[in-house]
Amino acid sequence: MSINFDLNDLQAFRAVVENGSFRKAAEAVKITQPALSRRIEKLESALNVKLFERTTRRVSLTAIGRAFVPEVERVLDELDNALMSISDIASSRTERVTVACVPSAAYYFMPQAISEFHRLYPRIRITVVDASAHEVNGAVASGEADFGVSFSGHLSPEVTFDLLLEERYVMACRRDHPLADRASVTWSEMYEHDYIALDKTSGNRLIMSQALKRLHPAKDSICETRHVTTAIGLVEAGLGVAAVPSIAMPRTPHPILKAVPLEEPQVLRNVGLIKRRGRTLTPAALELERLVRSMPARLAGD
Repeated sequence: MSINFDLNDLQAFRAVVENGSFRKAAEAVKITQPALSRRIEKLESALNVKLFERTTRRVSLTAIGRAFVPEVERVLDELDNALMSISDIASSRTERVTVACVPSAAYYFMPQAISEFHRLYPRIRITVVDASAHEVNGAVASGEADFGVSFSGHLSPEVTFDLLLEERYVMACRRDHPLADRASVTWSEMYEHDYIALDKTSGNRLIMSQALKRLHPAKDSICETRHVTTAIGLVEAGLGVAAVPSIAMPRTPHPILKAVPLEEPQVLRNVGLIKRRGRTLTPAALELERLVRSMPARLAGD
């Protein structure tokens, strides 16, 4: 037996059943009444049965029509479920958000933001490019990353900067260090102790060098690292102290590490979102951006 009707004909049949009238059914499926009548006639002709009894006042199902209703509902529901499943699979395979972050910002902003995003959208994959400020800037400017989190200064003209927070540099030290109990420490005082420095490729090193042009450390560093997180690890191991941005430090009381504010001068760093000019973010990227924007206020309230 050849099938000479299609999905539109089944949907027309269901619309008449649900609305009890050809006129209302035509309005529901957004076609003219004559077009809807032709679909019903086509379906009845293909099945070689009469599905409706029609008079000038009312439309009612025949016995065969009533038996046909659950079968049509089953077919249409299974088709809807299949289409939704295909859409979900396609989304889970293709939807991805890439965000580039300097490591200290990744540590501060991303864990809670990604955790909440994954809870809301478990099938969307997130890639975090944790790299230097220069590399973050390049990833956003080239389009490799949807957006980035970095600090201001020396950004390429292809990107915009939107401030999220202003933070200060602190001295990271062990709790058993002689300076650990101070309310604040001057840069000169810190440099009298063994300290770990950031190397010349670090964006943080550039910020500190510009702010401390007139300051000459009492001695050289015992070690240089490229990333703040590495410097903090060396501090924890007992090699010395280090000047680091405050958001890089553990947010809860740490059994070994402590942050002491640095002054004379107080050195600040602006952290914000960077995006490529003219780029329209996908809905998924916009949602992750919203969560990242909410982090400073939420973490400050913890």
